[in-house]
Amino acid sequence: MSHPISLTFLGTGTSQGIPVVGSKHPVCLSDDPRDKRLRVSILLQWGQTNVVVDCGPDFRQQMLTSGIDRLDAVLMTHEHNDHMAGLDDVRPFNFIQKEAIPLYGTKRTIEAVKTRFPYIFDQVNKYPGAPAIATQIINPYVPFDLMNKHITPIEAMHGNLPIIGFKIDNMAYMTDVKTLDQRAKDALSDLDLLVLSALRLEPHRMHLNLEEALNLIQELRPKRTYLTHISHLMGFHDEVTKKLPHGVYLAHDQLKIQL
Repeated sequence: MSHPISLTFLGTGTSQGIPVVGSKHPVCLSDDPRDKRLRVSILLQWGQTNVVVDCGPDFRQQMLTSGIDRLDAVLMTHEHNDHMAGLDDVRPFNFIQKEAIPLYGTKRTIEAVKTRFPYIFDQVNKYPGAPAIATQIINPYVPFDLMNKHITPIEAMHGNLPIIGFKIDNMAYMTDVKTLDQRAKDALSDLDLLVLSALRLEPHRMHLNLEEALNLIQELRPKRTYLTHISHLMGFHDEVTKKLPHGVYLAHDQLKIQL
């Protein structure tokens, strides 16, 4: 039996989050809770399974807010700080579950994790309180099975850096995207749900802006799209939402979608 998936947006902000420290920008001063964005991450749940995509500096806070007491895996899109800095905070799940937490990422990403957190992987002088992580190397377009689900890594370009998103059932999560090649577009066409990054209104060298994201959505033809990895320079959630085409929505923290 294939369980339906629920998706919770744990964070929908860019690398600085919103509000940005010290900023007087109107969006950073907004009273609308939808304008307050932690660093980007999602929680996928099916049956009794809990999987997070990315593990940024707000991971502990996100786990407390979500209220989960079990973590079955972490899927990592790439090694930038806002996607990996919270990895040490998987420790409580180690203590509860008494097992290592699987971490799925490309070879480059896993090597970066080991460089960033050498004490986790030091088998000679292992610190007794260090997290237990079981690394699993994955490759673009080579599907893998996780807790009775079939997951396909999809490659995207984050500027000049190849990164990955994840397709599961007929939905996909693609953050920090600037461009997709034809193979990626073919894999992402006609989805029931697409989660796609859109940084701001002005163009950016590493990220899709809103116009570019909407053009890509029109090309891919998903039934529904939620935009994430949003900076304060996108504008107020309420105002931007009113201008989006049918079937396209701004995600916000703690939004939950049933698939």
